[in-house]
Formats: sequence, C-alpha cells, structure tokens
Amino acid sequence: MPDTTLLIEMIVLIMVIGAFAGVLAGLLGVGGGIVLVPSFFYAFQTLGYGGPQLMQICLATSLATIIVTSLRSVHSHNKKGAVDWSILKTWAPGIVIGAIIGMLVVAQLRTAVLQGIFGGLALIVGTYMAFGKASWRLGPVMPQGGVRAVLSPSVGFLSVLMGIGGGSFGVPLMSLFNVPIHRAVATAAGFGVLIAVPSVIGFLLVDTPANSPPLTVGAVSLPTFSIVIAMTLLTAPLGVKLAHAMDPKPLKRVFAVFLILVALNMLRKSLGY
Repeated sequence: MPDTTLLIEMIVLIMVIGAFAGVLAGLLGVGGGIVLVPSFFYAFQTLGYGGPQLMQICLATSLATIIVTSLRSVHSHNKKGAVDWSILKTWAPGIVIGAIIGMLVVAQLRTAVLQGIFGGLALIVGTYMAFGKASWRLGPVMPQGGVRAVLSPSVGFLSVLMGIGGGSFGVPLMSLFNVPIHRAVATAAGFGVLIAVPSVIGFLLVDTPANSPPLTVGAVSLPTFSIVIAMTLLTAPLGVKLAHAMDPKPLKRVFAVFLILVALNMLRKSLGY
C-alpha cells in the first residue's frame, strides 16, 4: 500500500499538470499529450516510480486522456460544421492501423529508447511550431491513393510513439495540403479519437510494469487519467478566454522554445546523461 503522503503528493502534482495542460490546450490549441507525457515522466520519477517501462505508462495514460478530450472537441467542432468527414473517413483505416502498430512497438521498447523517440519527434514538432509558416504548401488537395496509404498510418504510428492525439502531426499535414486551419484543427480532433481508442485498448491488456503508480491497469494509470480529465475540463475554457483576450501567436513561439528544450532534455536523458 503506497504511503499516504506520497499519494497526496501525486494527486497534487497531477492536478497541477492537468490544469496546465488544459490552459495550454485552450490558449494555444496544442494537444495535451505533448505536455502530459514529459510532465507525467518527471512527476512519476520524482515520486519514486520508475523502471524500464515508465515511459509506457506515461504514453498510455496520456492517450487515455486524449480519448475524452478528442471526443469532446469533435462534438464541439461538429456543431459548428467544421469537421471534414470525408477526410476523416478516408484516412481512418490507415490511422487506426498505424496506431495499433505503434502500440505494439511501444510495448516492446524500454524507457530510454522511448525517451529518445519522444525527444526527436518533439524537436521536429517544436521547430515547426517556431518557424513554420501558414503559407507553406505541398499540394492543393489532400493526397489519395498510395501517398495517403503511406501518410495515414504514419500519423497514427508516430502519434502513439509520442502519446499524443492528431493535432501535432495532423494539423500541419492538412495545412500543407491546403485544408483551412479551422477545418484542419477540427478534423485532427477526429484523428485523435482514431489514434487513442485502439492504442489504449491494447495498453490496457499489456502486463502492468513493475514499480508502477497505484491503480495502474495494464500501462494506464487510472487515477492520473481521472484527475487530468477533471482538471483539463475545468481549465481549458480559461485558456480559450485568454486566447480571445490576447494574441496567442507570440505565446506559441515561446511554447515552441519550451518544447524544444523539453525535447533536448529527453534526448539527453535517453543517452544516460
């Protein structure tokens, strides 16, 4: 039975993480996973939980929260008619396949390797957020055929390796193929559901790693999931209000720098320094 003081510390830490992730999601439109995964890792490690599968727990628990937040986001965007269901339906099979493969890969990898993968991919995401331009284009319409058959599972696969939803890869991808940004954000929320549901089902069925936080089922920390969902639902509307009250673009650049630093630190840890 975990120490009561340790449980209280864990609850407070996770509440702070969830509140921060909710504000950022509302303010900058970034997916919670990009914040949650490194936050979970540092919180669990600080509390004395660790081992070679710690990153699995962080990724799986982050993806579990994305099921709820993405469903809520899709519902909200769909009421405004912003979701492009033709893109969502045609890209769904590939994304689901990629997510399942990603879950199977993550289940076999150790924390150091997953830290390196997260750090490398987060570095790419952060650099794009810092220097990417809305005017960049790869094509006039979303790709079909063979190109879609490669890109759709790649979105699902890479997202699971980072424990994130569809926004970090889906929004830039759709924007590069001339999808208006509001439709890209709305449709990427649907990507998040397609990524998170099959991968979390798989993570619930894996063997629970040793030295896991209390009430971890498979690789999903249920108390962490519950607390984060409650806090993000409370604080995301605050982030939206702040976004309307100020220009979020400079803040997005600041967050990009923060993400790059987090990525570099993850890479450092993966190398054992």
